[in-house]
Order: sequence, then C-alpha cells, then structure tokens
Amino acid sequence: MSAPPQTRTITVALIGNPNTGKSTLFSALSGLRQRTGNYPGVTVEKKIGRTSFHGQQFTIVDLPGTYSLAPRSPDEMVAVDVLLARRDDVPQVDVVLCIVDASNLERNLYLVSQVLELGLPTVLAVNMVDVAADKGLELDLGRLAKQLHVPIVPVVAHRGRGLKELKEAIAKAADAPPHKIANPLPAAFQQEVATLQASLEKRGGKRVEALPRYLVERLLLDTSGYLASAGIAGVDEPLLAEVREARQRLAKAGLPVPGVESIGRYTWAGQVLEGVVKRPAERRVTLSDRIDRVLTHWLWGSLVFIAVMFLLFLAVYYVPDVTGASWLLDETLAWASNLVIANVPEGAIQSLLVTGVIGGVGGVVVFLPQIFTLFFFIALLEDCGYMARAAYLMDKLMSRIGLSGKSFIPLLSSYACAVPGIMAARVIENRRDRLVTILVAPLMSCSARLPVYTLLIAAFIPNLTIGSGWFELPWLHAVTLFAMYSVGTLTAIAAAWIFKKTLFRGPTPPFVMELPSYKMPGIGIVLHRMLEQGWAFVYRAGTLILAVSIIVWALAYYPRSDAAIDAVDPSLRPRAEQLATELAAAEEASPTAEDAEPTPEVAALREQLAAAEGRIAGLHLEHSFLGQMGKAIEPVVRPLGWDWKLGCAAIASFPAREVIVATLGVIYNLGEEQDEQSPELKETLRAATWDGTDRPVFNIPVALSVMVFFALCAQCASTLAIMYRETGSWRWPALTFVYMTGLAYVAAFLTYQIGMRLIG
Repeated sequence: MSAPPQTRTITVALIGNPNTGKSTLFSALSGLRQRTGNYPGVTVEKKIGRTSFHGQQFTIVDLPGTYSLAPRSPDEMVAVDVLLARRDDVPQVDVVLCIVDASNLERNLYLVSQVLELGLPTVLAVNMVDVAADKGLELDLGRLAKQLHVPIVPVVAHRGRGLKELKEAIAKAADAPPHKIANPLPAAFQQEVATLQASLEKRGGKRVEALPRYLVERLLLDTSGYLASAGIAGVDEPLLAEVREARQRLAKAGLPVPGVESIGRYTWAGQVLEGVVKRPAERRVTLSDRIDRVLTHWLWGSLVFIAVMFLLFLAVYYVPDVTGASWLLDETLAWASNLVIANVPEGAIQSLLVTGVIGGVGGVVVFLPQIFTLFFFIALLEDCGYMARAAYLMDKLMSRIGLSGKSFIPLLSSYACAVPGIMAARVIENRRDRLVTILVAPLMSCSARLPVYTLLIAAFIPNLTIGSGWFELPWLHAVTLFAMYSVGTLTAIAAAWIFKKTLFRGPTPPFVMELPSYKMPGIGIVLHRMLEQGWAFVYRAGTLILAVSIIVWALAYYPRSDAAIDAVDPSLRPRAEQLATELAAAEEASPTAEDAEPTPEVAALREQLAAAEGRIAGLHLEHSFLGQMGKAIEPVVRPLGWDWKLGCAAIASFPAREVIVATLGVIYNLGEEQDEQSPELKETLRAATWDGTDRPVFNIPVALSVMVFFALCAQCASTLAIMYRETGSWRWPALTFVYMTGLAYVAAFLTYQIGMRLIG
C-alpha cells in the first residue's frame, strides 16, 4: 500500500499600510505558533507563523507595514524582495494577503495596485468595516471584487469576525490563476522601462535575472537614491547613467518622476472605486472625532498625555511589586543560590554558579517585570489608538532637535529601562532618526541608576527640609534627584542635536501618520505582544550579559590567595574559623524557631563572624585582578575625587550599573548583601578615608561626581547587547560606549573640581 501524498505548505505573505490591523490579523491567523527574529543581513524584524486549515499547511509571513512597494528603507526592500522571491530564507510566496482599511480604501489601494502588478495570487481583506459603518460609509465590496478580479473578504480582525471566510478564500486562491492588472502608469513611462530592460539584455542575461522588470521600474522612480546604493546585483554606473537620461526625457515630456506614479496609481484607484463607496451627504462626527478634539488639543491633549505617561511609569515602578513578580523572582534566585550553596562545596565552582551564573541570570531577569509591564501598557495604548496621538502631540517638540514625534515614546520608555526603549525605536521608519534615537536613549536615567542616587543622596546631601510636622519634605534631596534626571535628559537633547548636525546630517523627515480610529484593545493581542517582547529581551540580551557577568566574577575572584590575607592579618582567618565553630555550638545549645529572635550570645557571634568574613572578602577583592585594575586606574580617577576602591566599583559596574552598591559593600568589608537603604553602608562610606591617611574619601563634590558619572556613562551590557541586535553592527554600541564614557568622565571631573573650589 503506497503512502498518502504529502500536502505542500502554502506560503502566505501579509502586507498592508500601518494601522490597518495587519499584526492583529497575523496573530489571529497563526495563533501561538509564531517565531520572531531578524531577516539575515538586515535589522528588519521577521515574523513567521505556522497554521493549518482546510486540510492544508500554511506558512504566514508578516511583512513590515508599508505605504508603498517603492523601496526607500530596509523594511520596504525586504517586502519587495520577499514578494519577488529574492530571499533564500523565505519560501516563494503562493498567496499575498493584502489588508486594507475599509474607511480609507483610496489611500490603501495605492499599495494594492503595486502588489497586483506583480501577478501573484492575491486576497484582499477589508478590515475595520465596523469603523467604516460608524462613519456612515456604505461599501459595495461585491462590485469592488469584480473590478479588481480578486476575492475580497470583509473582516473585523480584533473581534475575529470574518476569519472563517478569509481562511477559505486564502485556501482557494493558492490554486487559482493569478490576475495581473495592467500597469497604471503612462505609456511613455512604460516605454522607458522597456528601453532600460532591453539595454540590460544586450549587456547580459544574468543582469535581467538579477534585476526583474519591477525593480527596473522602481529604479527609474527612486529619486531618493536608496536603490542605487543598496548593492543590488546588476545596478552599476552605466545603468544609473541610462536611468538619469530616461528621467530627463520623461521630465521634458511632462511626466516628472516620482510624481508620475502617484498620479497614475491614484487615478487607477479612483476608477476602481467608482460606485463602490457611498459617502453620507454630511460627514458624520464619530466618537473618535469627539475624543480627538480633546486628545490632540495642544493644551488638553498635553495634560492628558502627561497624566497617561505618569500612570504608565507609576505602573512600571509599582506593578511588579504589587503583583509580587519582583518578589517571586528574588525568591526564585535566592532559592537557586541556596540550593547551590547546600549541594556544592565552598570554593571556585560554588562562587561561579552563585555569583557568576545565577547572578548573571538575575542581571537579565531582574528587568523582566518592568519590561513586561511597560510593553503591556504600550501595546494597550497602541491597540486602542492612543499612541499615534501621543506621537502627533510630541512632533513639534522633537522636530526642534531634528527628530520626529515617533522618537518620543522610545526615549520616554528609556526612563524605565533603555532596553525596551531601544527596542521600541523599531517604529521609526527613517533610518537616521532610528539610529539617533538608539544612540541617545541610554542617556535617559533608567531605574538601574536609582539605587546609586538613593544611596549617595541619603549619605552625603544635607537633609534640608521645608515645612514641619506631617508636611516636612526633604527638598534638597528631591532637587538633587531631579537634577540627576535632568543631566541625562539635557545631555540627550544636546547629543541628538549634534548627531543630526554631523554623522546623521539630513532634513527632518516630515511626520506623516494616519490616526487610527479608537477601538477596544484585544487583550489576547496585547498579552502576545508583551510576551513576545519579553522573550526577545531575554533571548537577545541574556547570552551576552551572562558571559560578561562570568568575566567580571572571574576578575573579582582570581587570584585567590589565602597567603595574601595572612600577610595582611595572620589572625583573621583562624579567628573566622573559631567564630564559626563557636556560633555552631551556641546555635546547637540554644535552638530557636526560624522566625524567633536569637539569643544575645548567638546574635553577637553572628555579627562578629559577618565582620570577619566581610573583611576576608574585602581583602580577596583588593588582591584580585579587579582590585589590581582599580589600583591601576587610580591616577586616572583621582581628578574625579575617587580612590582605587571607587575606581574598582566603577569597573565592576560596567556590566550593570546597580552592581556598584553590592561591590562597595564587599570593598568596605560589609559583604555583598548590601542595598541602597543600608544604614551600615552609609556610615561606612562617610567614615572611609584615603589609604594611609585620615582624609575622608567622600564629601558632597565626590558624591555628586559619582552620581553625574553614573548618570551619563554607558554601564549596562544589556543595553549595548540590544543596541547591537537592533542595529546589526558593533560600531554603534562601540560609539555609544566611547562617547558616553568620555562625557561621563568630563562631566564628573568638572563637577568635582568646581565643587571643591566652591566649598574651599
């Protein structure tokens, strides 16, 4: 008996304008069987889903949202390459699913005309028909299907309406002959394209294979120069010279490019839509219109925006704690550490697992509750339609530094954490603006800087207050904290302006964005986006931050020499062993419940043992490679008011800046279980002196110098890793590290030197 025939997997490409519900429809069709990555060679996100219906297997490719198949960016180039089967990593497309907005058919049919010109089997999903009905529009989609000669299915993607019919249409289209429309551009233009093709054929057949007719047409229309510099096989200087001559002939004939395409395609769209759309005599004022009167108003909209952003970041700070997510992560990591300590003998392996591996993993997952919270609310605001209004409101402000309103949300997100902020910059189509936004996002004072600010402000800034009694407020503490956040913000503004005037010189792109209608967000879509971004963070940043954490652990652990400890204090290690023995005997003689207060004898022995072990850990760190590095750079950091211990702490904190608190605890013999609220650590820092003297290390200028350095320095391996992943090159993370570290050093130097002169 022969085996049943294998059914082929049908590849479906989803394409549509931004804000047409394409991503929602992709999730509805593919469910949870999705994978996300980047297209090889570019930093454009690739989403591929797997599904089956009508007895067929389908691979669904979600192409980047675009208004046109005129490649002027990597996103648009990827869409064209996939549709033309020019990418080895994506199967040849069997069906194109075009998603259009029912309330804006003329604008959306511009892209549809370009897709139909390729001659691929196509299905048209007319989404948001409910919104069109609310606006009083009557659509004759049956007539539109006859005029386009393609199957058309009305859907409401976020409610799942029309999905059954859409799946049926896709399955049928895979085996139906495609309909290719006549090119809507003028005959004179088409003749120029034919002339260019003929020239290519004379110069070699392989050039024609590498450069199909559609790309020849795009090359003639592309006055931006993107295609000419995109490294496409077959595009060389002789061909570009012919293209320039063809444009001159068209201009003389009254058909200047690229305007000739807009006229031709919108004329075609108007003819196709004749008798399809019936509009009300008077434009109906919808609920979206009434809401927009408030939310896009320069005053009321700005106030609402401030309130929304305040609630957003309030949620980022407090939801992880209120829900217990942060506590659960801390407890899980502590449980894992205790499990290792209980089962692995004390030594290098135990330290590697606890400090390097578990600590490294903790350095990644510690951000997950904030990232999940941030992306949950951002997805919620995007899906309901508000985020487009926020970008519109901020455009005037951002345009003054050469960016558009789309840069605002990524920069604002970076106050919580630069990692999701950089990831959010994907929404910026203009490459220059996207790179500038990514380069300045780490300057925003993220939550990881807060422990440093909190510790040093509480320890060294005078607690001047205003008011009395229940209304007593430490105003100088608040002013200092505000100043630290302002340093990063103002520096980011200046850096963005400088980048736009130098490396990324060019006109500020016009801010064009369709404001989508408001709708109830789909909770499934929101949760999926949240989980997708959280996983992307772990996948992209996790490996590098773990590797860097292990390297820093090794530098802080080796060389491990008990002889070096004995040379400083011969009685220290024997005393620690003696205290451990006495404590074990005392605990055995006076057993207490886990939550009960220990006896005075046990408490005293525990305190003495902790001090001895802290002293040992501090000496080990001093003699480690990390300690030696701190001493080596002391001449460099001394102008900042720092000694070798602060230099050592700064080096250790480059993978993650919040590590400085625990590192200071080890350096000052208190152990690494210290946080920014520790009274013992604050008192120790106040009493710290330069080696061999009684001169205090810390004062107000030194504390300010450290805070300013941490406000501006690129001390986050996760951020640099994500920057590499998003840009596809180490050049930009390296530039960020160099310019931010240089800025931090200069600013900390000026802060200390000016501060010392002011206090005499």
